[in-house]
Amino acid sequence: MAVQDIMPTWVGATAKQIARGVRRGDVSATQVVADHLDHVGRVDGALSAFRVVRGGEAITEAEKVDEQEELANLPLAGVPVAVKENTPVAGLPTWNGSVAARTAVAEADHEVVRRLRGAGAVILGVTRMPELGLWAITDDATAVTRNPWDLRYTPGGSSGGAAAAVAAGLVPIAHGNDGLGSIRIPAACCGLVGLKPGRGVVPCQLGAEDWFGLTEHGMLTTTVADAAVGFQVLAGRRPDKLVPPPRLRVGVSLRSPVRGVAPDAPNRDAVAAAGRLLAAAGHDTVPADPVYPTALGLQGIATWLAAAASDVRAAGIDRRGLQRRSRRHVALGEWAQRRGYVREADRAAWRDRSVGFFTDHGIDLLLTPALAGPPPEATSWSGRSWLANMRTNIRYAPFAAPWNVAGLPSIVVPVGRRPDGLPVAAQLVGPPGSELLLLGVAGQFEMQAPWARHAPGYPRVDTPSPAVGPRAGGTIGA
Repeated sequence: MAVQDIMPTWVGATAKQIARGVRRGDVSATQVVADHLDHVGRVDGALSAFRVVRGGEAITEAEKVDEQEELANLPLAGVPVAVKENTPVAGLPTWNGSVAARTAVAEADHEVVRRLRGAGAVILGVTRMPELGLWAITDDATAVTRNPWDLRYTPGGSSGGAAAAVAAGLVPIAHGNDGLGSIRIPAACCGLVGLKPGRGVVPCQLGAEDWFGLTEHGMLTTTVADAAVGFQVLAGRRPDKLVPPPRLRVGVSLRSPVRGVAPDAPNRDAVAAAGRLLAAAGHDTVPADPVYPTALGLQGIATWLAAAASDVRAAGIDRRGLQRRSRRHVALGEWAQRRGYVREADRAAWRDRSVGFFTDHGIDLLLTPALAGPPPEATSWSGRSWLANMRTNIRYAPFAAPWNVAGLPSIVVPVGRRPDGLPVAAQLVGPPGSELLLLGVAGQFEMQAPWARHAPGYPRVDTPSPAVGPRAGGTIGA
């Protein structure tokens, strides 16, 4: 057994525990980052979560955190964070999921990266995603990213590398973004908390048009407390503890947005389990099915196609080097735009209907499945046809996309395991401005039915972290 396997380490601690330890002087940011870099070096070869690890640069950044005289106002002091590879990090190319889609070295950080650094976080590296962020499965010609819960399966996408990194303890929290479920789908696949904020709450500034307003930045975490801190940092708010929400009326729906695609038994059971947790927390549940118009699915697919075409044009990417599935996606997107199938009026109509849904049904939140089926296998999907990728993505993960079109906040929370041992989750959706309410309810789930914070066997250390005392998240905002 290697020496580092038996030495105490801060790997496995939550972001809040690390930041508290750094602020109190229990540990240096440099030591925390060194611990995590060592863990990445030993573990990521099997996972391929990272595109680039900033070893020396991350240590230098950590040293600068340690040199600051005042750490009290840094909510993420010394916390190692990973950034999704489509979001500019100064000094690195913006990879966008493949060598062919890579753009020039960024001269400045994206605003969300700047906010993370401003909160004391140290950028450990950038995580892998599928080419152009188009798919809920993460791989390219250089690597297949794997789910730490079972390496045979995908961690989801497009923030698949971020989810794999957090589930394996490579970082305590990771940045992601969500255009049609790209935070919530990986969170569900990997047993994590994944919040997609509502429209305009966090600066987006991605690609040509933020996927026509569908995309939002967020964080993937192992606890609700870390999710709350990460959200508030990205939103430019002063981090504060969550408070237990008042008695709520929550609508429950198993209805699929896609005709002919229904949730399987484990995902139906997950909604039932979440309903019991809501009742145990004192909330009321009632049936409430959104009416997903057929046009919504067609409009969503047309927007998905056109977003890729717009991003490729804006970035000056040579489409000839793209994967076959991506080239087809871009070509169809150009066709959809020429035919006038991508219309803001259609998206606005669904937004209005979605906001009115809560009032019409007299509910505060909506509970749905997070996924319809298990994560697909981890293999070279990038070499398969466009149709094979489309069919697989839509069949296993149809429940997230409508709320991107609507611009409403939504969160995925672990609620158990599938019979095969993989995690299973439920999704909560709220009206505009309900991010903290969603986090508060998620915190009640966590207190009643704590989940495994990491995949079995991770972090691979034999001595508990010196940072870890009582279970994080035992009280909301702990």
